[in-house]
Amino acid sequence: MKKINLGNSGLFASEISLGIMRMNALTHEEATAVIRTAVDNGIDYFDHADIYGRGTSEEIFGKAFKELGIARDSVMLQTKCGIVPGVMFDFSKEHIIASVEGSLKRLQTDYVDALLLHRPDTLMEPEEVAEAFDELHKAGKVRHFGVSNQNPMQIELLKKAVMQPLLINQLQLSLTHAPMIDAGFNVNMVNNPSFMHEGSVLEYSRISDMTIQPWSPFQSGNGKKGLFFDHPDYVELNEKIDAMADDKDVSREAIAIAWLLRHPAKMQPIVGSMNPERIAAICKASDVTLSRTEWYELYMAAGKKLP
Repeated sequence: MKKINLGNSGLFASEISLGIMRMNALTHEEATAVIRTAVDNGIDYFDHADIYGRGTSEEIFGKAFKELGIARDSVMLQTKCGIVPGVMFDFSKEHIIASVEGSLKRLQTDYVDALLLHRPDTLMEPEEVAEAFDELHKAGKVRHFGVSNQNPMQIELLKKAVMQPLLINQLQLSLTHAPMIDAGFNVNMVNNPSFMHEGSVLEYSRISDMTIQPWSPFQSGNGKKGLFFDHPDYVELNEKIDAMADDKDVSREAIAIAWLLRHPAKMQPIVGSMNPERIAAICKASDVTLSRTEWYELYMAAGKKLP
């Protein structure tokens, strides 16, 4: 597995991360197999959130990881906070610190390698977030920080007070959901793809040395439910993916991840599969290099048009 320099900070991690959102549906034995498979295939970065399974995903992971006897410093654990499900977003100092304390307990660890603010909170006070980050950082409970689903100006607002570098922005991105890429092609146009919903977050991330972590990399776009694999609205895309997968002797999932890894922004996709065989197959994406022509062929097959 190739490594990625997160936020150009010197923190090197596997270029593919495993998301633990669905681990709450697994038995202890199944969770152990997932973690063991991920590590054996080069994944050393695990993405959590306090709300996944209402905390049970972290709890199941923490117990399974400890019993596996894997050295804590051989992997990186990331968690997220700020969502109170169905109620509000909360970036208050009290909530951030309480959330981290809860995650540490469930994960059975003394620290997390990264903490991300999960969704933008319009009532955020940057100075209050800074106090929480300072306290957690000085106590050694959080080593690095970042955000999730935030646009450039929201990040800049945070930077007014937060002293620690913000290394990561976790954003939805896939072959069929790529508005940040679409807008970049349609500059000075008046068509729908030209609208910059994310405020040039792709270019901003590259300028600011923030690593984008694409989430839901297999999700259908344009409000369509389910994955784009075998989706009736993406026949051409599936044909192209399958042809490339056969040619390169990898899975279709590996091709979809390789498409993200090919981008010079040096992203770190988060895959959420809890199937050990599928995880192993996805990891082969790290050995696949798509040509410029192949990258554009996949983009166009997803129904995109170049201006």
